[in-house]
Amino acid sequence: MTFSKQLEKMRTQDGFIAALDQSGGSTPKALKAYGINESDYNNDEQMYDLVHAMRSRIITSPVFTSDRIIGAILFENTLDREIEGKPTSQYLWEEKGVVPFLKVDKGLEDKANGVQLMKPMPELDQLLAKAKAKDVFGTKMRSVIWEANEQGIRDVVAQQILFAQQIINAGLVPIIEPEVSIDSPEKAQAEIILNHELMSQLDNLHPSHYVMLKLTLPEQPNLYADTISHPNVIRVVALSGGFPLMKACEKLSENDGIIASFSRVLTDDLYADQPQNEFDAALAETIEPIYQASRT
Repeated sequence: MTFSKQLEKMRTQDGFIAALDQSGGSTPKALKAYGINESDYNNDEQMYDLVHAMRSRIITSPVFTSDRIIGAILFENTLDREIEGKPTSQYLWEEKGVVPFLKVDKGLEDKANGVQLMKPMPELDQLLAKAKAKDVFGTKMRSVIWEANEQGIRDVVAQQILFAQQIINAGLVPIIEPEVSIDSPEKAQAEIILNHELMSQLDNLHPSHYVMLKLTLPEQPNLYADTISHPNVIRVVALSGGFPLMKACEKLSENDGIIASFSRVLTDDLYADQPQNEFDAALAETIEPIYQASRT
């Protein structure tokens, strides 16, 4: 029943996905932007305590509501923690009506053929079982494309689909994220190749197997229109990819049917020492343009 309600929400409701999944390598940067320097903590446990407090403050804010935010992506460490006495994923769903997702990849391999594939995930089945037990709806896994290299992009999509099948078999919905770097001088061509590879692989999925896609906002508006309408795709979401908030929202508005799944820009104006009313106001001012851009 929980899964079917989550599926219906993801398929039909206006809104966007909050990406709150900064992991070990990106957590210090996220905390620094929030006003907490590395000198303010002594070890990883203290660091994760601080970032969980930041995420909890965002999630429990009265402006973090399911009429604007339909999903949230968590890091495994956050999945293992609680908000107000409930596991974070179940608090999101039961108290906020926000569909929980889990970042499952373990980082990136070194660049080869103009791309970075994902590292192996030998413990994925155990992680998926834990996520399923905590009412997590889906997962997210990221690769990076740097060049318009056909073989490299083919390898990225094939690897994503391979893991996607494992995730589907565990009863969750995978978000496939083959990010094209906004710094790539071959970005437009790489996106054309990626679109072709995605469509080829999506056409091979079983009719009852569903995925989501998380893509860089393309140089050619509506490039991914065919993936959005593909029968195996529940939703296509966009990463901000390094664009500032209003630029990301502008580019998102140019792409019909794609919703946001922004990370850094969602928290850019939030600081640890803000009074709660200022924190909530800043979060609301960020949420609204992302929501409006996601409705186009």
